Amino acid sequence: MRKLLIAAAVFTALAGTTTLALPATTTTTFTVTATVGASCSLGTVTNLGFGTYDPISTIDNDATTTITVTCTLLTPYNIGLNAGTTTGGTVSQRKMQGITPANTLNYNLYSNAGRTTIWGNTIGTNTVANTGSGTAQNHTVYGRIANGTSANVDTYSDTITVTVTY
Repeated sequence: MRKLLIAAAVFTALAGTTTLALPATTTTTFTVTATVGASCSLGTVTNLGFGTYDPISTIDNDATTTITVTCTLLTPYNIGLNAGTTTGGTVSQRKMQGITPANTLNYNLYSNAGRTTIWGNTIGTNTVANTGSGTAQNHTVYGRIANGTSANVDTYSDTITVTVTY
């Protein structure tokens, strides 16, 4: 028992003179920020080809193409199509010009499959409005040369400018 008392006394003496060093800590915070701006891009737009048009046919000559737009998530945008480059063409009556410059062929572009809504370039009136999804979104352009449209034998073309406003 004497050994036990001596050990307890030594332990008590050592414990009183020894301090344990604990690690010290301090903390702070910082803020992480980013800004996502509205952004849109046009993908490849294929040409709209009507093929061979027969002016004495009683059937409309219809064709389509697709406009692909990619906009950041929840970005509102409008797609406009101008009147084309042929002299005398308007949004309500577009014209293709022949290789012989005096020759023109009337046609139009629509935003619906029934070809009743002309696709123009006035926001709020005749453009196509949508909201970005963050991925590519396809928009079909519906073209028509109405049956009975008079035209000379020639090869015709026009150039349409696509504008995305966001």
